[in-house]
Amino acid sequence: MQQRILTNATLLNPDAGANPVDTIAISDGAIQAVGTEEEILGQFPGFEITDLNQAYLLPSFTDAHIHLLKYGLSLQQVNCETDTVTKCLSRVKSATQKTKDAKWVRGHGWNQNAWDGQYGSKHDLDAISPANPVYLTHKSLHCGWANSSALKIAGISKDTPDPEGGIIQRTDSGEPTGVLFESAMRLVEDAIPEPDDADILNALKSAQTALNAFGITSVHDFDPWPVFNALQELLAGSGLSLRVIKSIPLKYLNQVIQQGQKTGDGNDWIKIGWLKIFADGALGPQTAAMLEPYENTDSTGLLLLTKNEITELGFQALSNRIGLAVHAIGDRAVRETLLALSDLDKQNLLRNSKFPSRIEHVQLINENDMPMMKETGVLASMQPIHAISDMDMAERHWGDRCQNAYAWNGISNSGIPLLFGSDAPVESPNPFLGLHASVHRKPFGDPSKASWTGHQQISLLQSLLAYTANPNALCGFQHCGKIAVGFSADMILIPAMPYEDLIESLQVIEPMATMIGGNWVYIKDSINIEI
Repeated sequence: MQQRILTNATLLNPDAGANPVDTIAISDGAIQAVGTEEEILGQFPGFEITDLNQAYLLPSFTDAHIHLLKYGLSLQQVNCETDTVTKCLSRVKSATQKTKDAKWVRGHGWNQNAWDGQYGSKHDLDAISPANPVYLTHKSLHCGWANSSALKIAGISKDTPDPEGGIIQRTDSGEPTGVLFESAMRLVEDAIPEPDDADILNALKSAQTALNAFGITSVHDFDPWPVFNALQELLAGSGLSLRVIKSIPLKYLNQVIQQGQKTGDGNDWIKIGWLKIFADGALGPQTAAMLEPYENTDSTGLLLLTKNEITELGFQALSNRIGLAVHAIGDRAVRETLLALSDLDKQNLLRNSKFPSRIEHVQLINENDMPMMKETGVLASMQPIHAISDMDMAERHWGDRCQNAYAWNGISNSGIPLLFGSDAPVESPNPFLGLHASVHRKPFGDPSKASWTGHQQISLLQSLLAYTANPNALCGFQHCGKIAVGFSADMILIPAMPYEDLIESLQVIEPMATMIGGNWVYIKDSINIEI
């Protein structure tokens, strides 16, 4: 049993009182005491003492929206996040040259908005990869780009109709270009060989290693259900260093109900989460569902689920004590979702699950809908880093509506709890980038630039709560998220510096060490503290 005292620390505990403390005692994975060095040292003889040299000690982070398997696999894929299509194609070509013929080449991160609106085509990919099927996912994960080989394997031709809720982009003659939107992506993705059990385990191990290095010890995962069994295997083999709440894809809802599983079931490491459903698409490919058309267009995006359809699915889930997590990015999707949740609340169903239901992303909300969100008691699961990536695109497509885009301050002031995450691999899971985004609301590395819609900024302490205490107290591992007696010793160290410098340098901070359950699971090579 590890018994240790961490002293001479600067505690950054966002919901703690004002009394200055610098020392904590840890035993059996839990915090036994928090106070001053004089108060603590004499109480715990024989404990190993570590002097932290005034480094900041704070609760470790929860990423409240991540695609754990996709993130792990993305660490092995081509990075397509480039400023030109030519650079993207060069990277893909390099990967194909190292890949055996007929093997799939995968990539992620391209964004036509960074390419002056220019989409690539199947012919671009054919020219660099004649022998391998290629499939590259858009940064938003709501659009895909395939070459002719991949389209042929998927059975996509000129005669293939658009699937419900999706679009196959075509030339004027009706020929598929290789670009697929929303559910049309499934046509190709269903043809790609599934990762086997070993691939899934390796990807999860890679993901948690990277996440621990970012100071993340807990995640809310929104990937396929087979991840649940792989996590159980990792836990059984003492190989799990993340606490995971596993959401339920719609196709597995009946199976989960039949097995009697419900939201909140589990242990201190793995719990069952929410039914995940999609009300719309994304801003990047302009498939987010809007109340009014995108600027200078007649398009209002794609509404994938109406209020009545969300209500129907919600009735089935909540009647079985399974909460809802509804993907809603555009203001119409958010409204349809809130109307459905309000109906479910009137039926005394919405609060049936152990964890509150939630809306994922809420990237644009009509100000008049905020009171309804508060009344339903649902949570706002948001990803601050999206605002930095999307601000120029949002201005272009949403115009003046951006006053209520990524509205962390407006939503928080309405009494709606915030949960923060990354949506990785759509964005980097680095929570310090998320903190910088929520506090400064400006591009990384450009201090002279004015904050974008600065009235929606929030403080560092508010942001930390959304990454630490909130996701655990409201819908997670209630024994985590605070540096307080009785709580699990899930914490991180970051370098000592004045608080003002800390706020200004959030984007470049890297954890020195990460602890979960009293054990260090990550220590930076260059750390100068003996831990």
